[in-house]
Amino acid sequence: MNWQKVLAQGFDSAEALLDYLKLPKNLAHLDAERQFNTRVPRGFAARMQSGNPFDPLLLQVLASPLELHQVANYVTDPLSENQKNPLPGVLHKYHGRVLITLTGVCAVNCRYCFRRHFPYTANNPGRKGWQKIFDYIQADTSIREVILSGGDPLIMPDRLLKEFMEGLCQVSHLRVLRFHSRIPIVLPERIDINFLAMLAAIPLQKVMVLHANHANEIDDAVRQACQAMQQSGWVLLNQSVLLAQINDNPDTLADLSWRLFECGVLPYYLHLLDKVAGGAHFDMPENEARSIHKQLQAKLPGYLVPRLVREVSGEPSKSAVIL
Repeated sequence: MNWQKVLAQGFDSAEALLDYLKLPKNLAHLDAERQFNTRVPRGFAARMQSGNPFDPLLLQVLASPLELHQVANYVTDPLSENQKNPLPGVLHKYHGRVLITLTGVCAVNCRYCFRRHFPYTANNPGRKGWQKIFDYIQADTSIREVILSGGDPLIMPDRLLKEFMEGLCQVSHLRVLRFHSRIPIVLPERIDINFLAMLAAIPLQKVMVLHANHANEIDDAVRQACQAMQQSGWVLLNQSVLLAQINDNPDTLADLSWRLFECGVLPYYLHLLDKVAGGAHFDMPENEARSIHKQLQAKLPGYLVPRLVREVSGEPSKSAVIL
């Protein structure tokens, strides 16, 4: 079965997901779900523990009434990305690299997502807007890296993704093509022979930044997808978000780092939560985050310790959280 069919068979309502997990349907919160739709691939749901309402994978995707609470300083655009959006589909926040959003769709909708309110429809360049993106990158010779993010760039069909990447290859000063994607974790079927062959024909150096928050997210299918990318010459990194009640424990994070390493993936960033409206219940005090990270350092070799960072609007890079 191809990956599009697998994706189409996923859960698109909290009630259906809860029924599958043999949990009471009244755990679903319809008002929160109307604000941000449920979307969960079946393979990801299969890694959740049936009958456990506190499963760490379930808590990442299940709509909660806490999302409707208005909390001071938690806003719809926590990183002020609307100020770094020079044309549809382009976010230019940092020197030397530019982020492109070609789609607003993801394979899974994570409830803590900092772009859950992002105006994807208004900001979608469409196929006709691609040339303006290429022209923008061509005009700025300081840009050496293009980051495809979103929405999840791997949700795009091979045909369109190939066409866009070939357009990028016409820009002589580009060196690196980076993907930010949760799909190899939640929908590893996407990393198929056709995808790998298509990317092998792209001469840019390829980097895949995965997004896994808990070791339970990584099964044999994920491991095989990561190893296939690694064998194809990709650099594989992972970024996580520190989430209350999900991975706010040094042992949990250490398990994740070791599981990633078994897949050929190096931990990269451990993000403090971006203060997005609807996500405050996932956040935690900074002093607790510092303590967890310090304990994590004592449990792991240095190359498996992700950097504890936050993103601050207007800063020229991610900001390290100093212990």
